[in-house]
Amino acid sequence: MKPIEHAVPTNDSRRAETFQHRLEQFNPGVVWLDAQGRVMAFNDVALQILGPAGEQSLGVAQDKLLGIDVVELHPAKSRDKLRFLLQSRDVEGCPVKSPPPLAMMINIPDRILMIKVSRMSDTRETVGTCMIFYDVTDLTTAPSVEAPSGTAAPPRKLLKIPVYRKNRVILIDLKDIVRFQGDGHYTTIVTKDDRFLSNLSLADLELRLDSNFFVRVHRSHIVSLAHAVELVRADENMTLVMADAERTAVPVSRAKAGQLKEQLGVI
Repeated sequence: MKPIEHAVPTNDSRRAETFQHRLEQFNPGVVWLDAQGRVMAFNDVALQILGPAGEQSLGVAQDKLLGIDVVELHPAKSRDKLRFLLQSRDVEGCPVKSPPPLAMMINIPDRILMIKVSRMSDTRETVGTCMIFYDVTDLTTAPSVEAPSGTAAPPRKLLKIPVYRKNRVILIDLKDIVRFQGDGHYTTIVTKDDRFLSNLSLADLELRLDSNFFVRVHRSHIVSLAHAVELVRADENMTLVMADAERTAVPVSRAKAGQLKEQLGVI
């Protein structure tokens, strides 16, 4: 009789399990919101992060945060994304089911959060929302760089991109990413053999990625130069062929063509 073969976990699955275990050791931030999205209560972790945000963005002391619209505690560029999450319904339109998780970069303070909101309801309708988040900044970014006196510190550079898949958080190594493609509130992250959906915007990513390796060649595209295969010019148009499974030809805008050719050493 042939012995039973046990599946051997891959390195990727081992890394995912290790990270998931680390994430479970975190003390999450918890915020309780009423049906209108106003802060009713929070735990100490949430206060440590949202407190400085309220003081810096609103000029509101920490002891005055109760009753404030939670969206207003985030930088202006993040508010539409958070509002979209809080107002989302499931695909069948049920108002009390919870939307998918969301990753968000907030700059006050300079943090990366994985956010999950759960609808709280009675038997008929939503009566509030419980927002739970994990601060994954130290797992996904390089240490802070000290800025010259009198200047603002630059944002921490990304080392990994956090995404949700099947109710688990996955960290994607930058070296595995071929390109990013923006689409509304979402960004598609493309590796050589897979795709992931992220809530991080191209604008946020551009600020946090090393521009020596990742270049925004178009308003909807950031590419990894390490995975560029061919630069194609046809008439007035230019495309960059990438090493993903489809050998995608990414459009290069005229404004970015000169910078790209310089970085690739093309005359």
